[in-house]
Amino acid sequence: MHRHERFGCLGLLWQAVFVGLGASLMMALLALSLAPQVQAATQQGLRLYGGGDQVTYAPQLSTEVSIRISGALTRVTVRQRFNNPSEHWVEGRYTFPLPENAAVDRLRMRYAGRLVEGEIQERQQARRTYEHARASGRGASLLDQQRANIFTTSVANIPPQEVVQVEIEYQQQLRWQAGEFTLRLPLVVAPRYIPGTPLPGPEEGEALSARGWAQDTDQVADASAITPPVALRGADGFNGVSIEVELNSGLQLAEITSPHHRIQVQERAPGSYHVSLADGKVPADRDFVLRWRPRLAEQPTAALFVEQWRGQHYGLLMVMPPQAQSLPTPIPRELVLVVDTSGSMHGDSMAQARQALLKALQQLKPADRFNIIQFNSNVHALFDEAVPAHPRYLRQARSYVRDLQAEGGTEMLPAMQLALKDPRPSGLLRQVVFVTDGAVGNEQALFQAVSREIGDSRLFTVGIGSAPNTLFMRKAAEFGRGTFTYIGSTQEVGRKVAALFRQLSAPVLTDVRLNWQTEPTGVPVAQAPEIVPDLYAGEPLVIAVKAGSAPRSVQIEGRLGGRLWQQRTVLQGGAAGDAVHALWARRKIQDRMAGLVTGEEHDKVRETVLALAMEHRLVSRYTSLVAVDRTPVGPPNRELKSTVLATRLPAGWSGPAVFGRLPGTATPAPTVLLVGLGALLLAWVTRVTRV
Repeated sequence: MHRHERFGCLGLLWQAVFVGLGASLMMALLALSLAPQVQAATQQGLRLYGGGDQVTYAPQLSTEVSIRISGALTRVTVRQRFNNPSEHWVEGRYTFPLPENAAVDRLRMRYAGRLVEGEIQERQQARRTYEHARASGRGASLLDQQRANIFTTSVANIPPQEVVQVEIEYQQQLRWQAGEFTLRLPLVVAPRYIPGTPLPGPEEGEALSARGWAQDTDQVADASAITPPVALRGADGFNGVSIEVELNSGLQLAEITSPHHRIQVQERAPGSYHVSLADGKVPADRDFVLRWRPRLAEQPTAALFVEQWRGQHYGLLMVMPPQAQSLPTPIPRELVLVVDTSGSMHGDSMAQARQALLKALQQLKPADRFNIIQFNSNVHALFDEAVPAHPRYLRQARSYVRDLQAEGGTEMLPAMQLALKDPRPSGLLRQVVFVTDGAVGNEQALFQAVSREIGDSRLFTVGIGSAPNTLFMRKAAEFGRGTFTYIGSTQEVGRKVAALFRQLSAPVLTDVRLNWQTEPTGVPVAQAPEIVPDLYAGEPLVIAVKAGSAPRSVQIEGRLGGRLWQQRTVLQGGAAGDAVHALWARRKIQDRMAGLVTGEEHDKVRETVLALAMEHRLVSRYTSLVAVDRTPVGPPNRELKSTVLATRLPAGWSGPAVFGRLPGTATPAPTVLLVGLGALLLAWVTRVTRV
């Protein structure tokens, strides 16, 4: 080949290179432009991931939480103070978490020196009420439920240099497990993985949804409402929270602890304590957890709270399962350990997950079988099927666990389907343990997968990290007839995993049925949940009931180690409970909402839930609380700067690990870029071949 011909070929080659590279970049940029919008913005020195200049005029937020505990019930008041330091009239929206079992029944707004009580309305009507007040220059606040554990407060017409305070109240039942009560107060909405194809912009009437960093998709239709802007750095002193607790346990306590915050405890009377944060205000970047353990001689065996409301009798019953000495002998099992290795698990969460898996492997007996599945953007199983818990396989598993790294997306659905699939039944008790922070937005699809494919398996969820998605954890375990365990630090792993494996080794009571005795006989009793789940060691049976007359007793029946077991509990007396009716209604709503997972018609579910929520004044998927100040504070239709307040990144999370790629990883940009580079390579090969 002549020299000038070689130069000509090289020229053509470089031309192909530039054309291919240009096409690759154009395709990637096009994909990025279609992806969920994530861009940097500044607010008071913060580095945010959010939506453009909507954060420029964001008011400052501080939160105060007051908690009153009586026995196994708690009443919580959350005060959010929206301080507008600017010279503009603003509207602020803040997306925040509450416990997934909270019965939210009150909203009050302190505006211009006046206290305004909120009203319960059907959700769309509440939105219209709020928008009308907003346009007419009146102060207004709106409380919407985005998910059972995610809420949004909207506040309109905050005057320049003024403060508007919103007070939210809810009732909650405390958890009893392994000899102690636990109060858990979530403080931050962790970024969620958003799968699916992006949808067009917001529909008419949806403008008040908290605009987030993720675009709505065909798999997560409300993604923009559950992904508020996130402050990645420079957040010192931002979004602080203070917490005060009045604890009237009714029992002498052996200890009161908080594993993630320093607390001060004062005993004011026997069984009555005041708890506060030792550091005053703290960052809202991790869940607040409070635990208290009664003295051994005062361990409760049953608790009953009662209330008469609008001519009906309501009760909340907690009965302890059989004692440890009555438990059946542990039987061999097949254990499938599933671990989340996505980017949100980077750092502390991944360390906790590795430690939890290693502890779990130590608990296996020679007669057991096991497997390990990890998932991020992909799913991988250590073995093709469960293998015996022999030393050789256990050594291989421990090495596999130590090498786990957190990166990529959170494709939990295929991992769930693989874990629940039982291609070769072994005849053993099959238990699936999911170790994750639950940072996903497509919970409904996951619940449907568990409900449809659980078979004879049992699903146990282990929440990892400073702010796990407990809605997913708890409901998935309920559908899977298992339990939920929360591990918030590496110091808790050993104790929590040991307690979990005590449960795994001995399901206490199955096929549970309740027979209520009322006077007169035959009075119907509505219980929630309607279907009682399996009971495990250290987990009480907790049932909410409604009846025209107070039930006198209940007989609990079930199977204990293959034999019939029963216990009768007399229901006379009982402590008076505040808003027990709301707890019953909340549980009934959860029962009805579960029907959407099992295939019930949406309209029928909506009708029932709407009636319950309106009667008991509860915020739900179909109802909202709205408060409007009747006195206009200025001319209508003024320019109003509308903003979304940022949240913190959960403690221990890595911003680059979570947002290093576009949130949701639903964008086809990486794929398109690879396709473009493939085209580039093909062009080069073709040119060389021709030469």
